Amino acid sequence: MKKYIIIIWAVYITLPVFAQERRIIEIPNLEGFVTLKCDFHMHTVFSDGVVWPTVRVDEAYYNGLDAIAITDHIEYRPNKGDVIASHNRSYEIALSAAKARGIILIRGSEITRDMPPGHNNAIFLTNSDELDKPDYMDAFRAAKAQNAFIFWNHPGWTAQQPDTTMWWPEHTQLLEQGMMYGIEVVNWEYYPEAHRWCLEKKLTMIGSTDVHQPMQTHLDMVSWKHRTMTLVFARSATPEAIREALNERRTAIYHNDHVIGEEKYLKELFENALEWKVEKTNKKEEMRVTIRNKSDLTIRLKNDNHDPRVVYLRNTDLSPFTLTPKGVRTFTVRLLEGITGGDVNFIVENFFVEPNEGMKYTLRIDN
Repeated sequence: MKKYIIIIWAVYITLPVFAQERRIIEIPNLEGFVTLKCDFHMHTVFSDGVVWPTVRVDEAYYNGLDAIAITDHIEYRPNKGDVIASHNRSYEIALSAAKARGIILIRGSEITRDMPPGHNNAIFLTNSDELDKPDYMDAFRAAKAQNAFIFWNHPGWTAQQPDTTMWWPEHTQLLEQGMMYGIEVVNWEYYPEAHRWCLEKKLTMIGSTDVHQPMQTHLDMVSWKHRTMTLVFARSATPEAIREALNERRTAIYHNDHVIGEEKYLKELFENALEWKVEKTNKKEEMRVTIRNKSDLTIRLKNDNHDPRVVYLRNTDLSPFTLTPKGVRTFTVRLLEGITGGDVNFIVENFFVEPNEGMKYTLRIDN
């Protein structure tokens, strides 16, 4: 077994060097805040992952992230016969590499229990070893004593909730006792129930990879498909600012070209991503709208209910009007029956502000 682990390290510790350059993912800042790209859930050989901690740092760097937390399991360590160490060790090993790469590294661990309460991450810890307790409530209390930020992982994971995604009384207890601050709305898949709970219970929305294998096994490194990430709207690129933003629920999730979050943040993100130009054509009743996407986000628009005298994007019931990253597209607006202006109403189909529900947006057109 030890020989096998050494071979894994020798192969996987070198994988990130094959990436030729770091991917820069341009996502707009919000007024007064910088948008940080983060992943707060991942594993290494110090629990049930198959890579060395520094590989997670290299992957984060090449994937365009700003901050990560390595959250190896407290209770589940299948490699402990070969890798014997403190629960803090993966963080300690990764720290110098993170500093060299300019990646913010946050100390974390995963409290790994049956449902309820399931798996939960505690980040911004000072000592992960203190979470190693027989009773799960004692583990949560130890995390709370360190002022950790605690969030529920993959609530819809079929291995623990095979029939339906439920909120248990134990989660109410954790929430009421200040030991739950957020939920993974996305962990490889989207959990609309968790999205609803975050809105109703004022919890922070988290999107994570929970990666165990090398990231290259999950991402198409040729087309540079992005990894799932939490967008944190922080006052600065520091651990303290990230923690403050998480406390205040200033996050969104970027997953499979979808952006998921509270409407007030997604609306500003949408507006800051696009540049609109409205101009007259040689037809009296017609206007031309040009949209330039300044970001690396894909944005899909469909027309919404509107005044029938305002005619635009008539084919979007079957095919959304898609703005590709850094792309430019135009469409025409016809103002009929002599009207001189009107509202162009969209649904931003891939900006979820409610479970599986796109954000509404209106552009006023005046001739």
